[in-house]
Amino acid sequence: MAIGIISSALANSEKILASDHGSVVAINLFVALLCGCVVIGHLLEENRWINESITALVIGLCTGAVILLTTRGQSSHLLVFSEDLFFIYLLPPIIFNAGFQVKKKQFFRNFMTIMLFGAVGTLISFGIISVGAIRFLKKMNIGDLTIGDYLAIGAIFSATDSVCTLQVLNQDETPLLYSLVFGEGVVNDATSVVLFNAIQSFDLSHFDSAIALQYVGNFLYLFILSTLLGVLVRFSFSSQFEFP
Repeated sequence: MAIGIISSALANSEKILASDHGSVVAINLFVALLCGCVVIGHLLEENRWINESITALVIGLCTGAVILLTTRGQSSHLLVFSEDLFFIYLLPPIIFNAGFQVKKKQFFRNFMTIMLFGAVGTLISFGIISVGAIRFLKKMNIGDLTIGDYLAIGAIFSATDSVCTLQVLNQDETPLLYSLVFGEGVVNDATSVVLFNAIQSFDLSHFDSAIALQYVGNFLYLFILSTLLGVLVRFSFSSQFEFP
């Protein structure tokens, strides 16, 4: 009995060590690739045909292909990326860096236009895509999808990625267009995330007017509270430190 318990504990410890080793290797590989993308992207900054986004895409594709071909799929776990790691540790500094570098006068001067495109435009896209998904996917007989699945599809596809557009634009040459595209991208992503989280938090199997009101209320609660929290942090820090 004791020998069985000891062997089971040793087997579990070996599995934990193996998983920890795989996580460490994956994180180190990711950090190395990230540093390589930053360095190569900076060296190719003045290149007309290749930018930082294309560099990151090519490096990622080549690295994944090399790992899969050399290990024959046995180390494919190195390519698995944790979304929690991205949202908690990587996304905040990315958003902070982008917001710190944007020209704030242009951003706040066109704040209402940015909110119109980023928030109202995203809600319109969400509604159109959700209705289109309900109409077309039902005709295509793609699985047994619920109303929550259709709304989640609308929330996901209503998020637009403005990274490539911002790579092409020059902030100094077109400050107005750059601030509009950047601001719309940030507000659009935030609105889509809030929409998706609100959809996931409700049971939409019995959808009625009460559920719709709760859905709208939860969306407004998350959106307004997040905005107020950001504004509060901004003014609390600006009163202590002088920003350029």
